[in-house]
Order: sequence, then structure tokens, then C-alpha cells
Amino acid sequence: MDLPVGSDFHSELEPGSTAAGGNAGAATEQRIAWLTLVIGAVAAGVTGIAYRGIWAEGLLIGSVLAWFNFWWLARGMDALVAASTAQSDAAQPRVPVGTYFRALFRYGLIAMIVYVIFKVLGIPLVSMVLGLLALGAAAIAASVYEVWHPVEIKSETRAMRGSK
Repeated sequence: MDLPVGSDFHSELEPGSTAAGGNAGAATEQRIAWLTLVIGAVAAGVTGIAYRGIWAEGLLIGSVLAWFNFWWLARGMDALVAASTAQSDAAQPRVPVGTYFRALFRYGLIAMIVYVIFKVLGIPLVSMVLGLLALGAAAIAASVYEVWHPVEIKSETRAMRGSK
């Protein structure tokens, strides 16, 4: 299953290569996205079996919200990169005001969703906040994976290694 991560997200990666279009970070973005959901689901499953189902629901809700947060962040960064690339010749590049608004809006939206779920459904607030931490755990896991399995960006990297 391919998860959308950004506007230049590419689902097909050839083994040993960077993402289509030369974006070496796309594979890591995809890894963080699916790991966020997997870590949240595993934590929810273990909590549901060992503790209480309502806490498992909170963990799952929090991890899904963390995934949406990451998705919105990736889209925002893609928009920021596109705007800065378009203005590369400008003396003083400007960031669109909407970019700042969207960055703040996503945090406000997540806080509002968590509050409504807490008030209406009675899901424990702490369990949803802990579910939001699945994104941090996924980012750490993806970073460790990248350290163990570095991606070669260009053939020049091999040439530099051979010349040492």
C-alpha cells in the first residue's frame, strides 16, 4: 500500500536507487509515514490486550493524527521548496503568508480534534498524546535504518570513495 507523503511522492523505487526525480528523501518520508501507522497499531494492539481497549483506541487515534500531521508537514515543505525554487533569482525571496498559516493551522486542527474526541467519546487524553508520539518513534527508527543502509545519491559518491 502506497502512502501519500508529499506532492512529489513516488511510490515506485528501484532497489539501490534514490526516488524518482532524484529526491533521496522520498524513500525516508515513505518509511516514516508507514512506520508511524505500524508503531501506533502495534502499541494499540498490545495495550488493548494487556490493559484497556479505550486506551488502545486513544493510541490508534493519536498515531493516525500523527500520520496526518506528517503528511501535512511534507506537503507544506514541498510548497515551501517550490516557492523558494521559483524565486531563486530574487534578491529577497518571499514565503507566501499561507505557508505560515497552514503550519500553525495543522497544530490547531490536531489540538481541536483531540479535544473533541476527548470530550465527546471519552477517550483518555494521555493515550491520544502518547499515540501522537508514534511519529517521533517512526522518525527515529527510519533514521537508524538510514544510518545502517545509506543511500548513494549519485555515482560521484562512488568516485569520491575510490579516490580516498
